[in-house]
Amino acid sequence: MTILTVGVVGAGQMGNGIAHVFALSGYDVLLNDVAPDSLERAMGTIGKNLDRQVHRGKISHEDRDAALGRIRTTLTIADLGQTDLIIEAATEREPVKQAIFDSLLPHLKPETILATNTSSISITRLASRTDRPEKFIGVHFMNPVPVMQLVELIRGIATGEETYRTLLGVIERLGKTPASAEDFPAFIVNRILIPMINEAVYTLYEGVGNVQSIDMAMKLGANHPMGPLELADFIGLDTCLAIMNVLYDGLADTKYRPCPLLTKYVEAGWLGRKTGRGFYDYRGETPVPTR
Repeated sequence: MTILTVGVVGAGQMGNGIAHVFALSGYDVLLNDVAPDSLERAMGTIGKNLDRQVHRGKISHEDRDAALGRIRTTLTIADLGQTDLIIEAATEREPVKQAIFDSLLPHLKPETILATNTSSISITRLASRTDRPEKFIGVHFMNPVPVMQLVELIRGIATGEETYRTLLGVIERLGKTPASAEDFPAFIVNRILIPMINEAVYTLYEGVGNVQSIDMAMKLGANHPMGPLELADFIGLDTCLAIMNVLYDGLADTKYRPCPLLTKYVEAGWLGRKTGRGFYDYRGETPVPTR
């Protein structure tokens, strides 16, 4: 199958990054969101990130201008119906994703492939709600999308071989490296990464160490580029909690029980960098631990 046009649903951190890499690789992109200001912010972020790539010598000014020229925005989800591939990149809540696919279905071409950027939710279950489970696949980009090399490619039980092969080619054209994962809760990366973060939160909760000591221990003792609590703030504590709940519910194992302190931070609205406070307070010149 030939993919020339790509629709992206959701103009947040993941959606604008996905639009960025597709446009830079020569695809025509239609970016959708329900909020006009989200689309405006997304285009601003894409422009800044492209400028950063120009400054670092990764791309030319001509590449930047061409990429921006390939991205259009729309508030109307029906407009995405004529694209060849649609990638849903909305919040990590299954009812929201299901509602998006429900609203898309009446407008799609028969050959359009549907993909979800979910980091944990069952591809098989999402696909079963559509009229094309054989043309439905999980395509999990890592954050930040323009920088990270890996893309998890997840087939549901009904995903067709042609769909899988088509997306393999798309990912390679993006200059990314695909890793095939089975359709189990949280797939590969988050099955390993998010429980580690949850354990770091338990370590904080139980008083084994404070925020700074936990992050320093993993950076200097395990050679991690970011400490687990710093990384949690970067990902979003609500996303971390959602993934832990998917693991806990899907695998029925108490080792995946979300830490109560993680739940408390989310209930307080302290979700990390995107809200200005999480395990660190980002409202000043430099981040300050909150515990």
